[in-house]
Amino acid sequence: METTSIVMVTQIENQRDTVLDRRAAKLAPPPMYQVVLLNDDYTPMDFVVGVLQRIFGKNEDEAARIMLKVHHEGRGVCGVYPRDIAATRVEMVRQLAHARQHPLQCVMEPAPDS
Repeated sequence: METTSIVMVTQIENQRDTVLDRRAAKLAPPPMYQVVLLNDDYTPMDFVVGVLQRIFGKNEDEAARIMLKVHHEGRGVCGVYPRDIAATRVEMVRQLAHARQHPLQCVMEPAPDS
């Protein structure tokens, strides 16, 4: 009868060890990607501001600031997101620009510090 008790204690201790090992493993946060608009000489500035408001939820001032950065520097970051969300936003910009026959380009790239 004592043998059974020892076996059960050993099983319980083994189960505790397993649980502790699982807790020790930590998941890393998902890699983040920045969504970037690229300048072209044809897409109207007001269309770019509208895209930034509609797709990225920017207010008018912030959208205008990003649009001017794209215009003057050739590119502007619209936001930083997990991969799937970034890819969805890039595709939404592509579809909207295509529907309005604008050549606006949008890309995603790994975010710095991620």
